[in-house]
Amino acid sequence: MGAPVQMAEPAYPPSRSAPLVWALGAAIPWLAAVFAQLIWFVLDPRMPWLHAAVGAATVLGVLVSVVVVPIWRYRVHRWEISPQAVFTRSGWLVQERRIAPISRVQTVDTYRGPLDRLFGLSNVTVTTASSAGAVRIVALDAPVADRVVAQLTDIAALGGHDAT
Repeated sequence: MGAPVQMAEPAYPPSRSAPLVWALGAAIPWLAAVFAQLIWFVLDPRMPWLHAAVGAATVLGVLVSVVVVPIWRYRVHRWEISPQAVFTRSGWLVQERRIAPISRVQTVDTYRGPLDRLFGLSNVTVTTASSAGAVRIVALDAPVADRVVAQLTDIAALGGHDAT
C-alpha cells in the first residue's frame, strides 16, 4: 500500500462573475415578493404597520440573500483537480468538502443555465460510483470549464479503470 495522499484545501475559486450571477439569481424571486407586496399595499392600504413590518423583513431578506450570501459563497467555494482526485469545497452556512477519486469517475457533464450563458459561465458535474452523489464545480468561466472537462477525461482515460 502506497503512502497516503496529502490533501490541501482546493485552491481555485469560481469565476469572478459568480457573485453577480448568484446575486441576480437570488434577486429574481425577491422581485416577485416585492411586486406582490406592492399589489397588496395598493389593494389593501389598511394596517400600514403590517406593510412596514413585511417590507422591512423583505429588505432584510434581500440584503442577506442578494448581497451577503453571494459574497460569502465566493469566499468559500473552491475546486481543484489532481491526478488522483477532484476536490471541491462549497456552501455558505453549511459547508461541504468533497473528494472524488479519479478512479471512481463515471461521467463528466456541463450545465449552463440562462444566467450562466449570459455571463459566459458553466458548471461541471463529475458523477462518480458513489452513493453520496455527484461532485459539482460551479460558476467557472466557460473556457475553464471546457479545460476541466478535457483534463478529467484525459486523466480518467489514462487510468483505464472501469469506475463501476
